[in-house]
Amino acid sequence: MKYRPSRRTRRFGIGAAAITVLAGMNGPALYRFSSDKYHAYKINQPEYKAENGHWDVVDVPQQYRINTIHAALLHTGKVLLVAGSGNNAKNFAAKSFRSVLWDPEKNTFTNIPTPKDLFCSGHSQLPDGKLLVAGGTQRYEKLKGDVEKAGGLMFVHNEDPDKPKTLPAGTRFTGKESGKTFVSKDPLLVPRATKKTNPKTKKVTVSASTARVYVEALRKGRKYQTGTEDNYRIAGLKGKDRQNFYGIAQKLSFDKKDFQGIKMAYEFDPVAERYIPVDPMNEARWYPTLTGLQDGKVLAVSGLDEIGQVVPGKNEIYDPKTKKWKYLPKKRFFPTYPALFLTGKGRIFYTGSNAGYGPDDKGRTPGIWDLKSNRFDVVPGISDPDALETSMSVLLPPAQDQRYMVLGGGGVGEDATSTAKTRIADLRADKPRFRNGPELYAKARYPSSVILPDDTVLTTNGSGDYRGRGDTNVLKAELYTPKTNTARPVADPLVGRNYHSGALLLPDGRVMTFGSDSLFGDKANTKPGEFQQQIDLYTPPYLFRDSRPKLTDTAPRTVKPGGKSTYRTAHPSAITRMRLIRPGSFTHVTNVEQRSIALDFTRTKDGVTVTLPKDASLVPPGWYMLNAVDDQGTPSKAVWVKVPAPAPPKK
Repeated sequence: MKYRPSRRTRRFGIGAAAITVLAGMNGPALYRFSSDKYHAYKINQPEYKAENGHWDVVDVPQQYRINTIHAALLHTGKVLLVAGSGNNAKNFAAKSFRSVLWDPEKNTFTNIPTPKDLFCSGHSQLPDGKLLVAGGTQRYEKLKGDVEKAGGLMFVHNEDPDKPKTLPAGTRFTGKESGKTFVSKDPLLVPRATKKTNPKTKKVTVSASTARVYVEALRKGRKYQTGTEDNYRIAGLKGKDRQNFYGIAQKLSFDKKDFQGIKMAYEFDPVAERYIPVDPMNEARWYPTLTGLQDGKVLAVSGLDEIGQVVPGKNEIYDPKTKKWKYLPKKRFFPTYPALFLTGKGRIFYTGSNAGYGPDDKGRTPGIWDLKSNRFDVVPGISDPDALETSMSVLLPPAQDQRYMVLGGGGVGEDATSTAKTRIADLRADKPRFRNGPELYAKARYPSSVILPDDTVLTTNGSGDYRGRGDTNVLKAELYTPKTNTARPVADPLVGRNYHSGALLLPDGRVMTFGSDSLFGDKANTKPGEFQQQIDLYTPPYLFRDSRPKLTDTAPRTVKPGGKSTYRTAHPSAITRMRLIRPGSFTHVTNVEQRSIALDFTRTKDGVTVTLPKDASLVPPGWYMLNAVDDQGTPSKAVWVKVPAPAPPKK
């Protein structure tokens, strides 16, 4: 008799076959599911955390989520998150400018009224603990196809040596030849003309002054553009002013319009938690770098001006005592957001890192700049010199070693070039030059590097192409040890971060990462990207150890350069290093504030006594985090120390 399977057996066989078919069809998905489950399990194991650290997502309530472009740690322990308009033209048009103050310890948030569009401004820590914020956005970029009104640059002249004149926004200029009228977008101060008298002939000569302003046609349409130079009458003038004041413009057309900067400057008060206006800069700046100097003053360099051109080497100094700005006597040109570090000899080291605008053959060579003489000594040897844009630069710890690292980078503008090179320059050498360090985890533009209290440097994220184009975000991180010149991978970041992203060390030893502004959201570059509003926290391996030193005297103190201060700790014999770390201010792959200074110290019966260096160019005035590090490399939570500006030299 021929065997016939039972109905139950047939049902089981059909089910098994169906499962086999489904498994074959969904094998990759099942594999990914299993892999993801295993990865989540693995990264949460104590052994893994102790070796690689761990990432967590910050819980940010919806009403406080912003497009964080800039972030700065304040001496209150809070972090100022600045979006301004957040690279969103609709926000700019609506004058919706945002800043949020975040307390990492309590995870609380406060909306801060923001007076102007501080998107793409510059920042610097001041001696009294306020944050200087200067520059920002006057006008958004418009590509050639998006320009609706003819416009361009109007040069306004004044032939009157006896008085200047302010022309309000909305002033009309009408061409004598074309008869076409254009209107100014911003107020304009036209200086008085210069008058010189020849001492021999007594003859007086007058030279007209010149100011410039962006103008647009009154109406949309190609017929309102001009093709040649023309002289322009200024509406609303009377008497002799009608002859003394006039405009001259070249072609006013539909060409691409670049971003334009503002002159406004503010001090953010961490205690009052508000922006305080100070005197505006002499130059409008969008994408400027602000670098603190050894006397507490601040250097402002580069940026796009009020007509969208790179400021032509006109650099200026802010004095926090007078709240005023003063030009440097001589010019020096840099591309926008140049990485300019205060060196141990009171000079400025330009690493070559920058974040964008400027010609590809001017101001991009690394070197040491003497502000007093304007001398610039080139530091040669940097590898991939054509891939310094969007690279990261950091003063390696401890700062006394005066060794600077440049990490990654890419080609000028939207060039697809990127590099995995790291380059190190030792400024203590007789003839400083760059030499290669270990390769970065990947070819990366926009990597973020943070100095940690244990003398390592965390570098994370970036993208292989301009603004993550082609789905090239890099989900990797590493710890670099300067002492051994080696790097090792650590836990992978949770999200991709490229343009408009950054990272900061917090007082508790963790690192926050923020932002990212991808052009596209897919590999084919067909889906628009979305700004990454998520904030993450990286807990380094040193915080997964059994013990941690503690400084029990936590009240903020003022310690003069060269001065001493004693702090209590339970196990002084275990302390091997004391580090003074300047709080960071990160924007556009630029954080020239952060530095870690090694302190001389002696152990007492129940604590440590530290001695600060005397050199103010090594320890510029301001607030610092003080960390004790034990023999396992584990740092304490930071206590805050205020280092005042040195007394001026006696005359």
